[in-house]
Amino acid sequence: MTLRLNDRYLKDFISDEDYAQIAPAIERAHRTLTEKSGAGSDFLGWTSLPDGYDREEVARIVRAAEKIRESCEVFVAIGIGGSYLGARAAIEFCKSARYNSLPKKTPDIYFSGNDLSASNLAELLELCRGKDICINVISKSGTTTEPAVAFRVFRELLEKKYGKAGAAERIFVTTDKSRGKLKELADQNGYETFVVPDDVGGRFSVLTPVGLLPIAVAGIDVYAMLDGASSAKKTYSDCDLQKNDAYKYAAIRNILLRKGKSVEIFATYESSLAMTAEWWKQLYGESEGKDKKGILPASVTFTTDLHSLGQFIQEGSRILFETVLDLLNSSDRLEIPFDETDSDGLNFLSGKDLHYVNRTAFTATAMAHVDGGVPNIVLELEKRGAFEFGYLVYFFELACAISGYTLGVNPFDQPGVEAYKKNMFALLGKPGEENERRRAELAKKI
Repeated sequence: MTLRLNDRYLKDFISDEDYAQIAPAIERAHRTLTEKSGAGSDFLGWTSLPDGYDREEVARIVRAAEKIRESCEVFVAIGIGGSYLGARAAIEFCKSARYNSLPKKTPDIYFSGNDLSASNLAELLELCRGKDICINVISKSGTTTEPAVAFRVFRELLEKKYGKAGAAERIFVTTDKSRGKLKELADQNGYETFVVPDDVGGRFSVLTPVGLLPIAVAGIDVYAMLDGASSAKKTYSDCDLQKNDAYKYAAIRNILLRKGKSVEIFATYESSLAMTAEWWKQLYGESEGKDKKGILPASVTFTTDLHSLGQFIQEGSRILFETVLDLLNSSDRLEIPFDETDSDGLNFLSGKDLHYVNRTAFTATAMAHVDGGVPNIVLELEKRGAFEFGYLVYFFELACAISGYTLGVNPFDQPGVEAYKKNMFALLGKPGEENERRRAELAKKI
């Protein structure tokens, strides 16, 4: 067992009749997805990736990662949204949230181009001072503001440090296979390029070159990760809710939404899983939040956040449910020591393994929250590793597609993300008659 849905904390909230009522909608969503007959059907490349990926390109990625590890101390991945969240989630999931601080034979890995903070970029440049650097810019078009700005800064830094030809050996580009400003620039300068598939949207792209190059640089086995996704694809091929936990998860989410639970809190008990939650939030928020529909995705890391958001979850508005990623096994063992004075009154814990105590905290929390009216979906994950991450990615992507179609939206577009960009470009003076008009309109509102 790699992953299992435990529904023991849903008994008071979902009945057999609820499952029976939603089953036809799940079956329709299954047909829509497998027959590629629904909205967004031209973005279903992720469904075949685990078995049909470009093996030569993945081999090139592995070779490029070896070259990067041998030639630099710092590797900077430049991208935003799906162009960085999945890779960062994978590295922290498989390695550690403290990856850069721990002893290792791989470069420090930083992520840039995911905001417009001058302080963040200045601090990263300072961290790079005096060190050998390689970068990977990830963008379909090359014109998205945040990564484009960061790429300008790092390209200038590398060209000053190594010369134009030397910099070209240290710049890796993941972009469209044949068009776009970034592709043109890469071809002109001789950067090694990898392809963002046309039929895979950004938030579904972690198992493409978008995510695989940074993951491979961290020394993670990308083939094992793809094998994990392939295993999940085989496991979740039957549309029977009693046999398919991914479909069951999609069904539960929609059942709870119909019962007024419009906020889903993704809860983990390990800091190494916090970025997986961030990736999950984009996946579900961008896929379902449209047409005035959807479940608001949020996340917490327990037990830390029990001391901040625990009160609201326990007794606040009854509009939420939790999805808990429960890590069954830890590779780290830490026994709580005995204290002769027992000044903190915790000698009853002495000799106990801390992971056991952490999982006991999960059980106690789930019981309390359920008693408080908060349904808990529990996803039991066997352990952390490359195979398990790939498996988990496919599980969530498949469940997201089925959930979105069941909800009645196109899970693969994101029309709403352009609104702020149009306003920002107008206010910043981007040339164009349309922006001139928009700037004049916005000026009246400021």
